[in-house]
Order: sequence, then C-alpha cells, then structure tokens
Amino acid sequence: MKGRQSRKRQIEAAPEAAPGALSGQVVSGLEFFLQMVETQRSRQNGTGKMETDSKAEVELAKIEKQLEQLRQTPGQSDETRQLIQQLHDRIDALRQDVHVGLSAWEKTELARHPQRPYTLDYIDRLFSDWSELHGDRAFGDDPAIVCGMARFRNKEVMVIGHQKARDTKQKVYRNFGMPHPEGYRKALRVMQIAEKFARPILTFVDTDGAYPGLEAEERGQAEAIARNLREMARLKVPILTTVIGVGGSGGALAIAVADRVLMMENSVYSVISPEGCASIMWRDATKKELAAQAMRITAADLSELRIIDGVVPEPPGGAHRDHEAAAAFLGDALEKNLAEVSAQPIAELVAARYKKFRNMAQFYTLEA
Repeated sequence: MKGRQSRKRQIEAAPEAAPGALSGQVVSGLEFFLQMVETQRSRQNGTGKMETDSKAEVELAKIEKQLEQLRQTPGQSDETRQLIQQLHDRIDALRQDVHVGLSAWEKTELARHPQRPYTLDYIDRLFSDWSELHGDRAFGDDPAIVCGMARFRNKEVMVIGHQKARDTKQKVYRNFGMPHPEGYRKALRVMQIAEKFARPILTFVDTDGAYPGLEAEERGQAEAIARNLREMARLKVPILTTVIGVGGSGGALAIAVADRVLMMENSVYSVISPEGCASIMWRDATKKELAAQAMRITAADLSELRIIDGVVPEPPGGAHRDHEAAAAFLGDALEKNLAEVSAQPIAELVAARYKKFRNMAQFYTLEA
C-alpha cells in the first residue's frame, strides 16, 4: 500500500517536477496503474460487471490525463515519447474492450454522460450559416429547444433539437433539456416555415421528457405535443430524426415523427426511464438495470424491432470521448439518408411516413 501511495504522489507531482529527472519514473508509475486495470479486466466475470466497467473508465481517464500532461512537458527523450505512445495505444485498446457488450443500463448511463455532444455541438461541426429562430409567437421562447436555418453540405435545411447544458447556470437556463409547450410550438412554427420554403427538416432528440411542471400543464403541454405528432405526420418535406442521447417519452416523439429515425450507437429511446419503470413494476427503483434490459431501449434492440431505421456508430469509448469523430459519423449518415428520402416523390414520402408509424408495435398470433 505504501509503495502504491508513493507512486501516486510521483504521478501527481509530475507536472511540477523537473522533466528529465522524473519522466521515466512517472511513465513506470502510470504503466503500473494501467497494468492493475488490465488485471482487473482479465479477472472480470459476469458479477459486478457494471461497477467494474465504470471504475475502469474513471481510472483510464485519470491515467490518460497524466500522460497528456507528461507528453506536453518539454525535454522528453525519444525513448520516453515511445513509451508514452505505447501506453496510449494500450489505453485505447482497453477502452474498446470496456465498451464491448455493454448492458442496456450501461448504455443508458453513456447516453446520459454529461460530456456527450449536444445539439449545438453537432450544429457547430456539421452545419454552416446557422441562424437561430426564437419564440412560438404565442407565449415566449424556450431555450430547451433550439431551432434555426442552416446549410448542410451545400443543402439548405431547417434544424431543430433539444438542448441540454453542462454547467449549473446553463442547466437552469435550458431547463435540463425538458421543453415547455412553447418549445414544441416554436418547433412546429419552424417546421411549417420549412414546408413553405421546401427545406428538409433535421431534428436531434436528447431529452428525459417534456417538462411535467404545473405551469407547463396550464399552458397546454399535452395539446402541444399531440399537435406536433399530427402535423409532422403530414408535412410535405423530408424529415430526418436522430436520437443523440436520451429519447424520453412524448417529449422526444414530439419532434421525431420522421421519414428516417436514426440512433447514435450508445443512445436510448423509451416511453419511460428505467428507474420509473422499475418503480411502477416492482415498487423498487433499484431494479433499474433489470427494467432497462426488459424494456429493450437500446439502438440495437430498437433496430431489431424496426422502430428505428439505422444505428450511427460512435468513436471508441463513446461520443463523449471524441466529438469530432462522432459528428463525422453522424454527418455521413445524415447525408446518405437525406439523399435517399429526398429522391422520393413528396406524396409517396408522406404516405410512407404515415404507414411507418401506424404499423409500429403490431403483433399477430397465428393459430396452427
């Protein structure tokens, strides 16, 4: 234990120490901790997998941070730089192993990760000439939903999406990504503008649900969502939806009645949260892992059930690890699907969209 604490002190002191004296010792110390994580993974069995994976991710992040600080320290020898790169390669390989075969609950945790890219992060990377539109022309503006005009790979489009935040001030401003009725009415207003000017609509879903507060209900939350569902079903423009994080209940569906519904690899889409389902079914929210598995809320499950039309891959470790790579994957998927739906005649597109949602969740029992 004393030896481990000593190594830890060396690592923490590394950025301030003389680079020539401690570089080799720090690399050895980081290699020791990485080897511990690798050993834990090799001994891992089915029990306690979620806790092990979560702990491994935290440890890998700490080691990687120290490696990056060491890499930026001037005066490194060629041998030290080579060792640093080897450690980086081992971390990348181990991180991929950690995220192989994740359970539904583990993917739910990834979908909720505070560093995942949000709608505005994707807009910054995928769109040009972004011009945000505000207000529903009835009550006010809702920052939990962002809408605007933009250009996507030389094509003019309308963009709509839920917007979460990372710091406390912004979380309050964005209402934790849970829209009020005016947010959905603003989205519908922008969709109608898109239809008027024949612009495709791209929506990004990332919300735990519509805001359930008293003031939202007083202003017609249910009516606003229901109107969006009806109007989106008959809009005469192509519509693409991507679930980029959490797709929760009617708050997600209100901007997701689309010709193509895509999901990021580690996103989830469900009528209720796993904790809520467990509380209803078993009167015990701690059974959330069992509920998540039973609900089949992951991208792979919903693709198999034909609820969605495609799964967008994420970079190793998840979209929160590399925003640029995640945006590149999503951009390619959007371009491909937008070209396909835009090639269809509008009348056929609207009819197929209506049929698509009417045929969901229809199961038949055949008698022998």
